[in-house]
Amino acid sequence: MLVTGGAGYIGSHAAKALSKAGHRVVVYDSLVAGHREAVKYGELVQGDILDPGALRSTMQTHGVDAVMHFAAFLDVGESVRDPAKYYRNNVGGALMVLDAMAAQNVRTLVFSSTCATYGEPAETPITEAHPQRPINSYGESKLVVERAFPHYERAYGIRAIALRYFNAAGADPDGELGEDHSPEIHIIPRALDAATGGPGLQVFGDDYPTPDGTCLRDYIHVSDLADAHVRALDMLSQGGASGAYNLGTGQPQSVRDVISAVERVTGRTVPWTLAPRRAGDPAILYASADKARAALGWTPKLPSLDDIVRTAWAWRQTHPRGYGG
Repeated sequence: MLVTGGAGYIGSHAAKALSKAGHRVVVYDSLVAGHREAVKYGELVQGDILDPGALRSTMQTHGVDAVMHFAAFLDVGESVRDPAKYYRNNVGGALMVLDAMAAQNVRTLVFSSTCATYGEPAETPITEAHPQRPINSYGESKLVVERAFPHYERAYGIRAIALRYFNAAGADPDGELGEDHSPEIHIIPRALDAATGGPGLQVFGDDYPTPDGTCLRDYIHVSDLADAHVRALDMLSQGGASGAYNLGTGQPQSVRDVISAVERVTGRTVPWTLAPRRAGDPAILYASADKARAALGWTPKLPSLDDIVRTAWAWRQTHPRGYGG
C-alpha cells in the first residue's frame, strides 16, 4: 500500500489507520512539507511525485497494489497568489502518480480531494450532486484530477474514489501524531498558538452573510478522515465502483465558535484581531455526508468541536514546537 504524502498531516494519520487495519504501508514523501518524525507506521521512501522513475521504481520494488494519494499543496490563499505552483504539483504530480500506476498495473486509488471543488455553495448542506465551480486554483487543481479519473478507468482500468473532505482538524487521540505546518494555516492550531503566548489570531472578515459575520466551516476530525480512507480502500478492494464522497459532520461552526471552543478547552483567552477577507474564501461550507454513511458505513466518531480541539490541545501540550520539538 503506497501512501503519497504520508509524512504530512492527514497522510500520516491514514498510514496509522491502514497499518492498524493490517495493511503493509510504504510512505512516499518529498519531506518538503511533511515530517520524517510523522512516519511512525510503514517504511519511508523519500521522493518527489514529479519524478516518474522514482514512483515506478518504488511501486515495483515494494509490490504496491494500491495507492492513497495525499501529496498536494493546500493553502487556498497561496493558490490564488501562485496558481502555477498548484497546477504543477497538484495536477502534474497526480497525473505522474496515475501514469506510474498504469505502468505498474496498480488499479486501485483513494484520492484526497476537497470541498473546495464546489466553490460558492448554491445550497447547503452540500451534497455530491452540487455543481463543482471552484473559486481558487487549489480547488480547481483537485477538480482537474477528479475529472481525469473516468478516462484513466476506461483506458487503464484504474478505479478511484475521491474523498472530498471539509476542514480537517484535531490530532491523533493516542497522542502519536498531530498537525505541524510551516507556516501554520489552519485556524485551530493558530488559535492554540494565540492562547499560549504566540502571535494573536487573525479573523479574516466579520461581514459575511452568516449569523455572527464570520465564515462557517465543517470541522472533521483527522482520525475520522483516516477511517474513511481505509473504508474506501476496502470497498474498492472488494470490487466496489469508483465514485466521490463528501466527508464532514454536517455541523457548521463559525470562526467565533472555534475561538470559544479553544477558550473552553484550554481555559485561556485567545487574543484576536480583525483582518480583511481572504481572496477565495466562501462564506459557508458544510457537508452532507449521507452518501459516505450509506456506501462506506462511515460515521464520525469525534464530531464535537470541543473534542476535536481537545485532541489538538493535547498534541500541542506534548509537542509545543511540533515534531521538531
